[in-house]
Amino acid sequence: MDVLLLLLALMVALPSLSVVESRKSPVLNSFQYCAVSCRAYGASLIDFGGVGDGTTLNTNVFQTAIDHLSQYSSNGGSQLYVPPGKWLTGSFNLTSHFTLFLHKDAVILASQDENDWPVIDPLPSYGRGRDAQGGRFSSLIFGTNLTDVVITGDNGTLDGQGELWWQKFHNGELKYTRPYLIEIMYSTDVQISNLILVNSPSWNVHPVYSSNVIVQGITILAPVHSPNTDGINPDSCTNTRIEDCYIVSGDDCVAVKSGWDEYGIAYGMPTKQLVIRRLTCISPTSAVIALGSEMSGGIQDVRAEDIVAINTESGVRIKTAVGRGGYVKDIYVRRMTMKTMKWAFWMTGNYGSHADNNFDPNALPVIQNINYRDMVAENVTIAATLEGLSNAPFTGICISNVTIELAKKAKKVPWTCTDVAGISSGVTPVPCDQLQDQGPEKIGACTFPEYPLPIDDVEVQTCTYYKNF
Repeated sequence: MDVLLLLLALMVALPSLSVVESRKSPVLNSFQYCAVSCRAYGASLIDFGGVGDGTTLNTNVFQTAIDHLSQYSSNGGSQLYVPPGKWLTGSFNLTSHFTLFLHKDAVILASQDENDWPVIDPLPSYGRGRDAQGGRFSSLIFGTNLTDVVITGDNGTLDGQGELWWQKFHNGELKYTRPYLIEIMYSTDVQISNLILVNSPSWNVHPVYSSNVIVQGITILAPVHSPNTDGINPDSCTNTRIEDCYIVSGDDCVAVKSGWDEYGIAYGMPTKQLVIRRLTCISPTSAVIALGSEMSGGIQDVRAEDIVAINTESGVRIKTAVGRGGYVKDIYVRRMTMKTMKWAFWMTGNYGSHADNNFDPNALPVIQNINYRDMVAENVTIAATLEGLSNAPFTGICISNVTIELAKKAKKVPWTCTDVAGISSGVTPVPCDQLQDQGPEKIGACTFPEYPLPIDDVEVQTCTYYKNF
């Protein structure tokens, strides 16, 4: 826990608060925080009758407040302040030109009553829910067709109270797919920052069919054996930046996706122009960064750097299968540190989970131009397992300046390579023959683009909250 607190202190710059003490709780006058957009109007949840006692349901309060504040969307925008307290709620919907801000002692507590979670249609690029056929429960914080939305705080908390949902999943009692903590769909200009997310029923942060997305300074905590508690899953998104996040999870810390089998192929919306930097991950059963397995709309131009993995199954994993179609190409990873891993690198074309039996067996994925460089790893069981497809080999793999220190009980053969092709330089232990050694003079053979993506040009500004409701 001391390490976590230190990381949080280093990663997150907290806003400056100005309060007046009352007998019950601090009464806010004003405060400043950082966001990509500032707002002209502000109100507190208690202005609409919110009760933060952990037992009173506030779903209607949240929705009434947001619906009221939506009138200012074309007149400077609005912000809703969630003060200290435990605010029990079911799913609620955001609006455009809007900021939701959580005080550091505010907890948005997810209801455990299924009746508080509307059922919505499955994603068109998936064709079905992830847990069950048909619909899915709306996320705790949900938004669709939005422009300019900010979800932030000074490390306030979203608590998904996921244990009940995990038990239902394990017992086969789910009629619909479990809710996520945050899902933003069909939207542009999205910021999710400076929050603590704990015990999500399933995925934590899911931007989908969206563009210009920033996820920054997020701490995600879930039991390492909780099912499918992925950290951050950009899905069919363009121009996304994920940075300065700390994730402990029962599944992949970042899972890059773009639709499932024939549904993802038909929808045809790739994830591209994705930046991942300064990420710390602990996930003993999954990957730091997973590309797929639902990648049927394509994944292209992913840049990850300055990553730390601790006690995690794999560093970078590409998951695909016959029937996926799509592509994973132009992937660049550098400056990664891995400690206590099963695999450093893992690629497989045999990840056979399918939406249904209607997938096209001739829809073969294309995996090419995968670059890993400047990495160190220690206490690793298997350096790499790289398994392409015989009728669709993975090509253009480049690994350079990588040192992997094997564990005492490591596998006798550290590299396994089938149906792959590429090059290597300055890699220890020596890779398989399919990654042709270019010699020490080619230590910088694997590229990493130095030109910025558009999302890198988006800057935060200092905003001021004050009540004028």
